[in-house]
Amino acid sequence: MTQAQDILRAPEPEYSHSLGVSASPTATFHSPLSSFSGGFPQRGQPKQLKPFNTQDIKILLLENVNQSGRDVLTGQGYQVEALKSSLPEDQLIEKIRDVHVIGIRSKTKLNKKVLSEAKNLLVIGCFCIGTNQVDLEYAAEHGIAVFNSPFANSRSVAELVIGEIIALARQLGDRSNEMHQGTWNKVSNKCWEIRGKTLGIIGYGHIGSQLSVLAEAMGMNVIYYDVVNLMALGTARQIPKLDDLLMEADFITLHVPELPETKKMISTEQLKLMKNGSYLINASRGTVVDIPALINAMRIGKIAGAALDVYPGEPRANGDYFNSNLNGWEEELRSLSNIILTPHIGGSTEEAQRAIGVEVGDALVRYINQGITLGSVNMPEVNLRSLTLDEPNHARVIYIHQNIPGVLRKVNEILGNHNVDKQISDSRGDVAYMMADVSDVQTSDLKEIRDSLEALSSRIMTRVLY
Repeated sequence: MTQAQDILRAPEPEYSHSLGVSASPTATFHSPLSSFSGGFPQRGQPKQLKPFNTQDIKILLLENVNQSGRDVLTGQGYQVEALKSSLPEDQLIEKIRDVHVIGIRSKTKLNKKVLSEAKNLLVIGCFCIGTNQVDLEYAAEHGIAVFNSPFANSRSVAELVIGEIIALARQLGDRSNEMHQGTWNKVSNKCWEIRGKTLGIIGYGHIGSQLSVLAEAMGMNVIYYDVVNLMALGTARQIPKLDDLLMEADFITLHVPELPETKKMISTEQLKLMKNGSYLINASRGTVVDIPALINAMRIGKIAGAALDVYPGEPRANGDYFNSNLNGWEEELRSLSNIILTPHIGGSTEEAQRAIGVEVGDALVRYINQGITLGSVNMPEVNLRSLTLDEPNHARVIYIHQNIPGVLRKVNEILGNHNVDKQISDSRGDVAYMMADVSDVQTSDLKEIRDSLEALSSRIMTRVLY
């Protein structure tokens, strides 16, 4: 097979990215699963598409991304650098300048300042559920796709919450601490079975609904609140008003995203509405609960116990960092009775992290190698069936552009001199994504197509894969 070859780049404006064109390398590429085939029939063995020599693809993985994800990426022949922790902003900026792909979890903040330095960046992989740590709008405006794993750790979080409900009801944390200190304190006062108690779930998405099933199987009555009408599982009931749920539930658990609307959605007034002696669990986002208000409610006995897995400010790495220099109230929080504090481990199981690594890793490979955006949180979701080995002189043209009138007409004028086998376009907000497979083209043709697309004023990013 011919060696990878680069075509001269057109001058790059500061706001955009360009990639050279090259032949397919020898590294093996497995075609996407059938769920990503878009329903198109496969006409032969998928053709290996790469933007350039895979060894030139540089990937930076931060925060100890699971080995399964690393294996997916290194298996493609990419250069992968994996670090166990996040990086301070100045070091992150220095590192991100040279990479085409960055993989993060929840601690790394990819804001406008950081992304503006990422002149070669194609795609971001969030190896977690949330994407609020990334400036999604800025990334989209500069042709940088973002992928995450919204469902893979749902079961792990739901199981953690079930465990915390039981632990709080039986005051297991306090009894365990006393035993570690040599104190035998066998009590039953204010210790409860969870059977027959009411669980209030705020946010009935993938985690909330799984938790609903588990809790009901253990004999709990389940009610839930969500901003949209959702079908209940089992005998759960949707409550139209949050205040009504707060007044009815014995245990309240939060499973909502970090949004302006959810910031401190549980604060002093909401805590007053809760039952005397009720319990609060937060395994969603740290900004959702007003921690000082919770501390006060627990001190006066309004709230009998709480479990927190997330916090407004969290350390960047493991160590003795959970102190009052972080948020200012850590010492007060630790002094409370019947409170479970965990270091954002809701999705930290071997099963969840392996699944996340494979899911996000595969999404990154599909995007790098084929331009497929299915599952992207900030780009139009576009897919074309794979090119096959029966189509040796075909190439895939990807044009990410501003969503303004007349662009496709100009693009098709450029492609009109060639045979376009298939083409698809979609838009999301101000960004549009066009993908076309062109047949019977040579390297000189591809350079002409690319240079012509680069010259359009609507251009955000141009990629040519063959």
